[in-house]
Amino acid sequence: MSARATLRTHGVVRMLGLARPRGGRFALGVLLGAVATAAGVGLLALAAWLIATAATHPPVTALGVAVVLTRALGVTRGVARYLERLVTHDAALRTLADARDRVYARLAATEPVRRFRSGDLVSRLVSDTDATQDLLVRGLTPPLSALLVGGGAVALSTALLTEGGLPTASGPLLDGLAVLLLATRAGRGPGRRATAARAELSTALVDALQGAPDLVAYGAMDRAVARVEAADAELTRTARRDATLLGLGTGDVALLAGLTLWGSLLLGVAAVSAGRLDPIPLAVLVLTALVAFEIVAPLPAAAARLGAVQASGDRLFDVLDTPPQVRPASAEPVPPGPADLRIRGLRARYRDRGTAGPPVLDGLDLDVPAGAHVAVVGPSGAGKSTLAAVLFRFHDAEVGSVRLGATELLERSPDAVRAVVSGVPQDPHVFDSTVRENLRLARPAATDAELRTVLARVRLDLDLDDPVGVRGSRLSGGMRQRLALARALLTDPAVLVLDEPTAHLDPATRDAVLDDLLDAAEGRATLLITHDLAGLGRMDHVYVVREGRVTEHGTPAELRDAGGWFAGRPALSRSTAER
Repeated sequence: MSARATLRTHGVVRMLGLARPRGGRFALGVLLGAVATAAGVGLLALAAWLIATAATHPPVTALGVAVVLTRALGVTRGVARYLERLVTHDAALRTLADARDRVYARLAATEPVRRFRSGDLVSRLVSDTDATQDLLVRGLTPPLSALLVGGGAVALSTALLTEGGLPTASGPLLDGLAVLLLATRAGRGPGRRATAARAELSTALVDALQGAPDLVAYGAMDRAVARVEAADAELTRTARRDATLLGLGTGDVALLAGLTLWGSLLLGVAAVSAGRLDPIPLAVLVLTALVAFEIVAPLPAAAARLGAVQASGDRLFDVLDTPPQVRPASAEPVPPGPADLRIRGLRARYRDRGTAGPPVLDGLDLDVPAGAHVAVVGPSGAGKSTLAAVLFRFHDAEVGSVRLGATELLERSPDAVRAVVSGVPQDPHVFDSTVRENLRLARPAATDAELRTVLARVRLDLDLDDPVGVRGSRLSGGMRQRLALARALLTDPAVLVLDEPTAHLDPATRDAVLDDLLDAAEGRATLLITHDLAGLGRMDHVYVVREGRVTEHGTPAELRDAGGWFAGRPALSRSTAER
């Protein structure tokens, strides 16, 4: 088993490791919890002594100190418990925030987003990350506090009666270990099933909601609803199993508490009969044994949840352990301004679970001079979108060079590259907000005047306060492409990459959108990646890519006369050819 696989089988340990920066706070929380629990044990033991002593009708002054101590212990217990909750929850919530930051940072690298389904990813981001807090608050402080106070309770019982410490120790120990282990083992399967069912329910709901129009159109909505209901039923069954385990654990605690109480009584009564123990210490001994179970009472319930926490930890670190597709590189900014883009010997491939596939790009050479419009065409699967992914730094090249002027882009961080290489990806995302907020993603400090100017450049007649709907549902396909281009232009990139910008558009809309895109990109290096030859009459140069390599290149006229793959494709659209 690899080191990574070994670590991933210990999700709970790794989740505890997230709390290491706040170990001091958690240690303080454990100490405060121990003080609160010890005050509770001392309060009941002192109350037993006070009641038993009062039964002998001593002078009131003899009880004065005990009465004051009772009040002091009661106040101490409440204050310490409040402070323990305050400290541990503060530390747990801060640790949870750090965990979310790590997950967000990992998701920002895009690889986990592409690997997991959206609903499942939401479940990992929310429920599985929240399990960190559950583990730290319920699974860390109570056991350590119980360990500290339990030893004191046993010592007190042993001091009162040598053999009296045996039931006080054995009962809670049996509850804290045997019941704990049984609850952990019994809850492992249901916990994992509950986590998987919760993820499946989230995935089914997201799929049904996002795909509702298509599901209704193809008569598949009933199957989608049935899938949601099945996931919900499975989650309900696992919740019932959890409730059963919790009930059994609570019953076991009550049974062991009763047996411990009877054991203490039998030993104590025998000691009183033998003259080795006074009646008043007997009351203290019996109630101390009983209150010892208050220390370990929360543990079986926490143990029953351990399986779900373990599964959540595995799922959480499955995201965090997703290997990056882009190697760490220098964050030094790329010099701005017009420059030639030169690609030489570019090779890239994809990996599936660590296994490298065949090269998608295999020795690709390409030039985009500053201010020129260059097109890359070719059949589906030729590697065109992979080229865009490499340029956007969504994917790393295996070998080769991508230079912008004198700067090697493959040696720069994704953020540094995206400041000078921007564009419209194949499926640009439009957020459910206003036009203004979608544009300001590219430049948060942009003024309304600047936003209106860039909208005019892409010929988009929208008000800045207009809502765009979920995934841009209130916009047409062409309007979404124009909005994405306007967002890209706001970054003022040196190179503009348009990856299939007119896919899924009708011919008339396609020609108009492409013309407007190229007009807006006038004066800057533009790389158009497409399988559609419409509009290529405006290109300065065209590269044909097949099987990851350039097989033809030249001007559109030269390629039409060459008689190769390009010449055998459908002719240019009329509206563009006439320009």
